Amino acid sequence: MAKEKEIKTKKPSERTSLFDIVNYIVFIIIGLIILVPIWKVVVDSLNKVGVYQFQLWPSQFTLDGYRTIIETTALIRPFFNSVITTLLGTLLGLVLSTLGGYVLVQFEMPGREFFAYFLLFTMIFSGGMIPEYLVMKQLHLVNNMWILVVKHGMNVYNLVLMRNFFEGIPASLFEAARIDGCSPMRIFFTIVLPLSKAALASIGLMFAVTVWNDYSTVKIYITDPNQVNFQYKLRNMIMDGDTPTTSYEVSQNTLFNAGIISAILPFMVLYPFLQKYFVKGVNIGAVKE
Repeated sequence: MAKEKEIKTKKPSERTSLFDIVNYIVFIIIGLIILVPIWKVVVDSLNKVGVYQFQLWPSQFTLDGYRTIIETTALIRPFFNSVITTLLGTLLGLVLSTLGGYVLVQFEMPGREFFAYFLLFTMIFSGGMIPEYLVMKQLHLVNNMWILVVKHGMNVYNLVLMRNFFEGIPASLFEAARIDGCSPMRIFFTIVLPLSKAALASIGLMFAVTVWNDYSTVKIYITDPNQVNFQYKLRNMIMDGDTPTTSYEVSQNTLFNAGIISAILPFMVLYPFLQKYFVKGVNIGAVKE
């Protein structure tokens, strides 16, 4: 009788509903659908025999695919190009997004609404590939790896996210700082930035992923082999048959999958540590108190 009474008095929020059960099952299925292709790539990159059917484990384990990529000297410079452009592009993007977002929350600034709508307009309409190419040519960024830094340095979507996050900071903090005699820039560095660590981490991750994975920009603007990034060089090496000559006996399929893992490995390592910030980035500015 006591157990029945306890069940009856249980709050509705504490009960597991049918919706929750179905929700768990659906997300488990979606997770498996995402995991299976990734697992196949990992297994194939470690399999000495090039097979195309799904296997849970490599039939002949080997690391020759990864050894080939590591020992290929033609990939060293593109790799460092990607590292440099990713770090600088992320830094530039964070600086412009935070400063731009902070300016747009200065409600007393003349023309604030005009600049906000002007930036939002660029998210809907683009100038097109040819005008963009001509602008980059005038800036002497064609055939230059620094185009990856400059082009992704200004992202209106991330700027809007930062503006929304800044708008969520209590106005009383700004008023108290102004009463104490703080200038707008001092407020930015002493109050706004320390409260924005999660937002900076999530948006910085978005910038880093965008710059690191950029292939199309290199394809369109860069022809100098010394200026290409890691993604572009790796793709050409594997897809176009420009495979390096090494002492390892590795199949084309094994090398292809090892290249995929090598390209995504840096962020596969980072994501488990930054996942909470990345999830938070989706909700930046979504809830106002």
